[in-house]
Amino acid sequence: MLQIDHVSFAYTDGVTVLDNINLKIAKGEHISIIGESGCGKSTLLKIIYGLLEIEVGEVYWNDAQVLGPAYNLVPGEPYMKYLSQDFDLMPFTTVAENIGKYLSVFEPEESKARIQELLEMVEMTNFANTKVRYLSGGQQQRVALARVLAQQPQILLLDEPFSHIDNFRKNELRRNLFAHLKRKKITVVTATHDPNDVLSFADRMVVLKNKFIIAKDTPKNLYEHPKDLYIASLFGEANKIPINILKSYADTKRRIIVYAHEFKVSGKSGLEVVVKAAYYMGGHFMIVGVYEEEDVYFHHHKPLEVGKVVFLNISIETINQRMAGM
Repeated sequence: MLQIDHVSFAYTDGVTVLDNINLKIAKGEHISIIGESGCGKSTLLKIIYGLLEIEVGEVYWNDAQVLGPAYNLVPGEPYMKYLSQDFDLMPFTTVAENIGKYLSVFEPEESKARIQELLEMVEMTNFANTKVRYLSGGQQQRVALARVLAQQPQILLLDEPFSHIDNFRKNELRRNLFAHLKRKKITVVTATHDPNDVLSFADRMVVLKNKFIIAKDTPKNLYEHPKDLYIASLFGEANKIPINILKSYADTKRRIIVYAHEFKVSGKSGLEVVVKAAYYMGGHFMIVGVYEEEDVYFHHHKPLEVGKVVFLNISIETINQRMAGM
């Protein structure tokens, strides 16, 4: 088990980045750390790996304490690998040499087979003999992913692991990577701002905001029952609207969270909004409307004229679902 006990951290400017962080992660569990930029996601991964010295709190893997740079000449633990946002590759050596950097030179056949396996996983077989300096950012990120997997660590820490990879390859790579990690029972902690990186793959999500953990739950529960607009907005455009948009609800004070895709344009009843803008999104248009001087986001199958008054409704099932989570 990976255990983070009462960890707080501030950089040299004295501003606290993380405050009283507590988290237990079981062996083989996949955890995602999600939140807005600057909320402390990367800092937390660096603390877990032992790159930063903490004065408050402790980190343990099973019964062994993870120690920082004050105790380790070379930061990091041998059973743990960390993929940082800067990749830390060797630019003047080949892709294959980078992936095999930490593999044993005394077992050349096994190392060669492992490198080939990882090249295929990240779809870089054709670049095995290409020097890293000639690769694009997305290609370098795939090489970095392969390298941290080479020794099959017990714990893998991923910091925005797909941020430079184009959507054409990203979706399949995510599926292949996380399926491989589950089969190998590798504990994974992924820090990201993109819910698509983890929504289908994480066992639990941890939401960071303003240096605190504000929520821990399964992705499904956090998505379906977000306790505030910040959490909902991490999954996409969301709104907080009064419960009485349906006639059967007379309570005007209570408000529920509604995702943009959950709204339906209806006849002459519901939430009355004035269209402000329309944006083509491929399969739909994102419409921005105004209700009581606040923007409201909803999807529609065609653009709506600016200034047009429309009425929005949501299903009774959605209302009941959100009210159950309040």
